[in-house]
Order: sequence, then C-alpha cells, then structure tokens
Amino acid sequence: MSESIPSRPENPETTRVIIVGAGLGGLACAMAMHYAGFEVIVFEKVREFLRLGDSLGLGENALKLLKRWGLYEELIAIGNKNPVMNIRRWDDGKIMATQPLMDMAGYIGHRGDYHVAFINRVKQLGIPINMGHEIVSFDEDAPSVTLKDGRTFYADLIVGADGIKSRARELVLGFSDAPKSSGYACYRAYFKGEILKDVPACQEYLKQDCVNIWIGEDKHLVQNTLRDGEEFNWIITHKDTADIQESWFQPGNMDDVRELVQGWDESIASAVRATPSCLDWKICYRAPLPTWVSKSSKIALLGDSCHPHLPTSAQGASQATESSAVLALCMKLAGKGNVPLATRVYEKLRFDRVRQSQLSGEDLRNRWHNALKHMDDGTEFDPDDIKIKNRWLYPYDAEEDTKARWGEVSSKVQQELDSGEITPLFGEDGPTRVLTVRDAYGKVKDVPPSQSSLLTSSLTV
Repeated sequence: MSESIPSRPENPETTRVIIVGAGLGGLACAMAMHYAGFEVIVFEKVREFLRLGDSLGLGENALKLLKRWGLYEELIAIGNKNPVMNIRRWDDGKIMATQPLMDMAGYIGHRGDYHVAFINRVKQLGIPINMGHEIVSFDEDAPSVTLKDGRTFYADLIVGADGIKSRARELVLGFSDAPKSSGYACYRAYFKGEILKDVPACQEYLKQDCVNIWIGEDKHLVQNTLRDGEEFNWIITHKDTADIQESWFQPGNMDDVRELVQGWDESIASAVRATPSCLDWKICYRAPLPTWVSKSSKIALLGDSCHPHLPTSAQGASQATESSAVLALCMKLAGKGNVPLATRVYEKLRFDRVRQSQLSGEDLRNRWHNALKHMDDGTEFDPDDIKIKNRWLYPYDAEEDTKARWGEVSSKVQQELDSGEITPLFGEDGPTRVLTVRDAYGKVKDVPPSQSSLLTSSLTV
C-alpha cells in the first residue's frame, strides 16, 4: 500500500500526519486527525493482527468521541451486557459490594474485537494502514520517518503511538528508559466457555454475561464472561518479584497458578484449575515523562508511549482516545505551520487529567488489596471503600475542554516558544503538585507526590 503514497504531500497546503503504531490509540488518533481535516498515514510493524489479549473497557468519556467519528454501535454490540458487577471475598465468594458495571469501565469486551472495529472504521475513512512497515529512525526536524526498507516519508506532525516499548519515546527523551518492576504481576486467560461445561461449581458464570471480582490481601481476580457464556476470561493480580517481561506472550505456568488459587472460593478456583493455559504479564512502571514532545515539537507521543495505565484503572484505551481528540483539535486550532504550538498545548492540557486517571488505578488496587486486612483488624467495613470510582471521569468532553482552555493555554505556550524556554511538565525532582483523585460520589482524595511519582505501564493501546 505504501508504494502508492508519495514521500511528501502532493499539495503544499495539505497538513499530513504520520502515526506510528496501529493499536487502539494510534487508530483513534487516525480517526481524530481525519475528522480534523488532515491527511493521515499509519505505519505498523507487525504484518497481521491476531485476536490477542483479553478483556478491555471503553468508558463513556471515550465513547462520546468515537461516536462523533462514526464508531459506536459496533462497540456497544461487543461489550458485556450485564448491567452490574459483584465484588466478592476471595475465600468464600461472599458478595461484599455490587455496583453498576458502567462505574468500572463502561463497556467491557475482547480487546481483539474492539481492535477489529477500530481498524474497519479507519479503513472506511480511506486512511491507509501500512502493515509490516517498521520504522527504524525518526528525523524530528524534517520531520520524517524512515522505514526498514530505506524509504523516507515526510509529514507536518509525527505521532508516536508505538506502545510501551516506544522507539519514538527514546527520541523525545534522548535516552532509553528501562522499565522497573512494580512488585506485581498478572496471570491472564481467555478461552471458550465450553471448556468449563463439566465443571459444576462455576456454571452460574456461564449462563449469561457477567463480571465478578474476588479480592484478598495483596491479590485480586477479575472474571468476565462474554457472548452469554461462550467466552470466559480471568485475570489474577498478585505479588511478584520475578524478572520483567513486557509482553503478552510470556507463557504462564499453570501449576503455579493452581497453587496460587488454593483456598479460594471454589466457584472461581475450579474454573482456574480447568483453564488450559494462560499468559504471565509482569506489571511494570516507568517514571513520568517531563515532556511528551520532541525538541523540535514536531513529534508527539500518545497512549502507552507516554501515559500507560494499570489494569485497575480500566482507562488505558479511553485516555488514549481522549489524547487523540485533544491533539487533533490542537492541530486544527493552531493552524497550518503552527505544529509546535499545537503539540505543546496538547501535552499541557492532558498531563494532569491523565495523572489523575493513572492514580485512580493505583488507588483501587490498594483499596482492594487492603480491605480484608482492615476487616481482620476489627475495622468496620464500608462497601463504598472497595467500589470502583471511575464515574467522575465520564462527563468530561475532551474536545469541549480543549476549546474552552485553548485561548489561555495557547497564549502561555506561545510566550514560551517565543522565549525558547519551554516549561517541562514537572521539575527535575519529579512531580511536585499534589494531585486530586475524585470518586463517583464527589469525595476528594489528595495524593502526595511521594505516592504519585511513578506511572504504571500496561499493554499497547
């Protein structure tokens, strides 16, 4: 496909955007840039997408944007149909709290199915997705990307949506930042529900779509059934000190998994024991980035390449979608030839909200992993303490917020560009601002910098 694409835009008035990476974030960015009126080209190094991964949530904050880009009904059809979710004790399965599923992640479906829907919509819009095209170098001044076959393509803006192992991030930072262990790992499995047809204890989870969460000290398990029991998914988060492997493809040892669920509620332990295989994913973190933009301001990072999330945030794909909308609108508002203004405003508009979203995932994991510990100490239990509190994220409209704040923020950024002194997103000692995590009920929790200086990572979105 790339053979028919000129290395430079044929019309000098055309604004071209090259997106590196065709995960959910890169594809959302492609849609947003298209609707902003730009020429869009996507490069992806893998030759073929497979139906990999397991469950993923899309919140209302992302769905309202995707609906404007012509992608909505297909996504709703993919999602879990049960309106509620249950949070249970790990050992006896007792329901400790019940809440609307929308409070967790919006619509939960298979990552691969969502990915296909995104790909199909991008193709409908006539945006070329060039598979099997690995980027080997970036030129931030041109700006341009060079493929492994030696060809070079030029654009007004290059977006690095190339995931947690982002090559674009290395250019932006000027060095390669190695991930560090978070001290936790996930075993993840997704398989046909029929595998459990002869396992009596778990039949209630196969009758219809459902979401259940078992919590214990320093561990939790999320179970998700889709397509009325046709597909079954579980994810176990637990303490882990093994070597870091940032990959979906690290096979898990089922003997270790079966040992891990000894003593668990039999209704879910029996399902885990019957599981044929799983993946072992080490949850890593990376230090927050002082900037998401290259020195020339013509290469910008997006999604996991700059703001990765914990699984418990249930917001990785949704925040990448928001970032896509903001970056595209900033490009449109800045106008042709003002890419530095657009990208610098983009990162300033996004940083604090993304930090809050990331911290909400860390906060939830800590509440789940400590709830029973506090109960054993005699502390009176409040079901609200273990509920997922993402509802505050949903009313936000990324495009409307960008329009409202553009004047003030762009004026300050223009002054920085004129002076040549760009203010980083935080100082050399790390983030210094106290960030506020708000829950669905209007309560406020301040998170000191000492607890929020490290951002967690997840898979490519």
